[in-house]
Order: sequence, then C-alpha cells, then structure tokens
Amino acid sequence: MSFLDTILYNLPEVVKPTQKKLSFKEKLKWTLITLVLFFVLGMIPLFGLGSNALQRFEILSIILGAQFGSLMSLGIGPIVTASIVLQLLNGSGIIKFDLHSHEGRQRYQGIQKLLSVFFIIFEAAIYVFMGGLPAGSYYDPAINMFSEQPIPNAIPLSDSQVFTLDLLIILQLFLGGLLVMLMDEVVSKWGFGSGISLFIAAGVSQSIVIRALSPLHPDNNPDAFVGAIPEIFRQISLQAPTEAIVLASSIIATILIFVIAVYAQSMKVEIPLSFGRIRGHGIRWPLHFVYTSNIPVILVSALFANVQLWARLLQNWGYPLLGTFGADGNTPQSGFINWIFAPNVLELLLRGSLTWNILLHAIVFLILLTVGCVIFSWFWVQTSGMDAKSQAKQIMSSGLQMPGFRRDERVLEKLLQKKINPLTILGAITVGILSGLADISGALTNGTGLLLTVMIVYKLYEEVGKQHMMDMNPLVRKFMGGK
Repeated sequence: MSFLDTILYNLPEVVKPTQKKLSFKEKLKWTLITLVLFFVLGMIPLFGLGSNALQRFEILSIILGAQFGSLMSLGIGPIVTASIVLQLLNGSGIIKFDLHSHEGRQRYQGIQKLLSVFFIIFEAAIYVFMGGLPAGSYYDPAINMFSEQPIPNAIPLSDSQVFTLDLLIILQLFLGGLLVMLMDEVVSKWGFGSGISLFIAAGVSQSIVIRALSPLHPDNNPDAFVGAIPEIFRQISLQAPTEAIVLASSIIATILIFVIAVYAQSMKVEIPLSFGRIRGHGIRWPLHFVYTSNIPVILVSALFANVQLWARLLQNWGYPLLGTFGADGNTPQSGFINWIFAPNVLELLLRGSLTWNILLHAIVFLILLTVGCVIFSWFWVQTSGMDAKSQAKQIMSSGLQMPGFRRDERVLEKLLQKKINPLTILGAITVGILSGLADISGALTNGTGLLLTVMIVYKLYEEVGKQHMMDMNPLVRKFMGGK
C-alpha cells in the first residue's frame, strides 16, 4: 500500500486557495477563464485524424461535454466513469473508504484521480483502435490533410506510419483528458460548482444558442439559416407559414420544458429534525422531489446511444440483429433501435403527416425511457449511499433525531423509507417523461442535455445565492433575488 500511497500523493493536482473563502469576483474570474479554455480546446482539431466516425453521436457528445475530433473528444467521460465506478464499489461495500476522516477522503480522491487517468488512456485507445477516431491512411502535403479514404494527389502511408499516427492521436487525447481533469479541479477549488457540470451546461447552452440564433448557412442549403429565429423570418418572407410554425414550436417546446424542469427541481420534501441534546433547536432535512437528480436519464441515454453504436457496427458487419439505419446512417429504420429513437411528433402533427404508428412509436419510446429511468434510479439509490438506511445513519451521526420518536436508527430508517422510496420512483418518472417530451416535441437540443443544463444551472444559482449574496455587485444581487 505504501507504493500506492506514493503514487496517489504525487499525482498532478491544483493547489487549493490559502484563504478560507474566495470572493464572488475571484470565483467568477476563474470560472470564466476555465470556460473560455474549454471552448478554445474544443476548436483545436486532432493532428493526423483520418475520419470522425463519432461525430454523429450527438447524445454522447452532450452527456460527455465533448467535441469529437478535437482535443476535447473525451470530454468528462473518464472522470464521470471513474466517479461512478468508485461510488458503486464503495456503496456496495466491495471497497470501503472512511470518508469521515481526512486521510480516508484524501485516499478516495487520489484513487478516483488515478482511475480517471486510467480511463483517459483506455477510452483514448478504444476511440482510436476501434475506428471512432482513426488515423489517416493517406496524406496530401499540398493542403496538409490526412484522410482515411484515397483522395487525389494524396500519398499512401505505410502501416508503421499509420500506427505512429494512432499513437500520436492517443497522446493528444490523453493530454486533452488530463487538461479537462485539471480544469475540473480549478473550477471545484477556485470557481463555482464543479467543472463537470460547467462543461455539460456550456456545451448544451452553446448548442441551444447556435440552433436558435446562428445566422450561418448549412452546407446542404446555402439559402437557409442554421438558427431557428432567423430561419422563421426567412420562411415568413417566402410565405411558408407551416415551416415558420414548426420552427417556432421547437423554441416554445424548449422554453416549456425548461420552465417545468425548473419547477420540478425546486420541489422538495423537508423532514423536521431536532438536536437530541439541545431542546428547542432543530433543522429541516431536505429531500428533493427529483431525488436522484439527472443520473437516471444520463445512464438510460448513454445505454440507448451505446445500443445504437453496436447496432451500426452489427449492420456494417452484415448482422443487423438490433435493426437497420437509413441511407444517412443516422436515422433508424427498423428493429429495436427504431423504438429507442424519438420521432418528432409535434413537427409531424403540424405538417399533417402524423399517423397512429408514429404515435404508438412515441408512446413506446416514452415508456422505455421512463421505465429505464425508474430502474436506474432505484439501482443508484441502493448503491450510492442515498437509501434510507444510509441517510438514517448519516442523520444519527450528526446528532439529529426525529422529534416525537425515540432515538433509534431502525425507527428513523422506516420513517425515511416512506419518503425516499416514493421520491425515487416519482422523481425518475418525472425526469423520464420530461426528457422524452423534449425529444418528441423537437426541442432545440436533446432532452437529456436540456434537463442536465436546467438542473446544473439551478443548483449553481442556489449555491451562488447562498454563499455570495452579500459580496456581489448590487445589480447582480438584485437579479439573484437579494435586497
């Protein structure tokens, strides 16, 4: 263990601030610097890349906060994977950490960082050698461009040169993943919230802004606009009211889902607790209605995306066991993958082409997504220390108890079960339905990404308002709801 401790204590890390509490301006400065760096790194392409087969997986890129084909191709994937694996191992009792002691927390964080480094290398190798981000087999010196397919005037590369390029791409992905890990630490120690949440919210927000306001033109239609709002005015000028209404409906759907998600996130059940040794003093222990937050819909969406990935590989190998894709390679046409792909019901309804088969398809998709959310939510509660028994133990160790009941962990556990079990199921159903409705209504971004952003921004709002209401600018304070 001494060798492991030597590794853990010598891993790269960001130094903590010396002062106990950083000011609002200081945290805002480091948060913005990290955010700008994240966007800049996402625009730097990988040298030697032949093709970007991962570009079509929009759901994965949203969940991972990634920009496939750039230094940010891995996104937060390795960090999240390491965190989930370690939480499951610790929650199930396979590996136990004493998180109440400084040494135990330090060891836990060190092993999580070491696991993150392992998954950075592992995922980078998988992306490259499994054909997601392969090196180019041809090189055109005139335009300094690599390609996986032969192009005019391109020089074919030998197997050893291609392998060297593969290793070079893995090295770039490793450096990008390491930078993301360090930037996450910068935000956690010097900024607001966590870098993981910040990068997800930034990626989704960027997608929404581009799809709503961008004046650029898509490659397949040089006259149209990428942004929905300028395209609405163009369609009105062309006297095409149906197209304008369809675009407007996507904006309205995004706003409605955003408002409903904020309301659901703000709902909570407060359990009154009292200090056993201090009479007349107590607190309220909050249990959020969306008890497991966005974890279930992340896991279900990641599962659906991986099923689609395997279905595409099986189709390419000549065994379409999970279904087939259309000519564009992105839209499922048949099989199981067709049922886990959301149809745009609202657009079809407005165009008058909605059929009973498509409506049944949407209902089955909503059911599969919601059931998956419930299953993963229940599993997450039982394995991550959020169950009634763990919560009762935490409350008892804090010197609190339920007023009117004797101080017994088993009694408190039974009382908490009556609250936590319904919240686990109802919260997961709500999240699943909201995410599914965002998908079938044609919102400006993926439903999972929209819910993630809402929950992240709401928690950030609560944190900033709680910690920095008095030291922020008066105008900002008024905007945050202060006086």
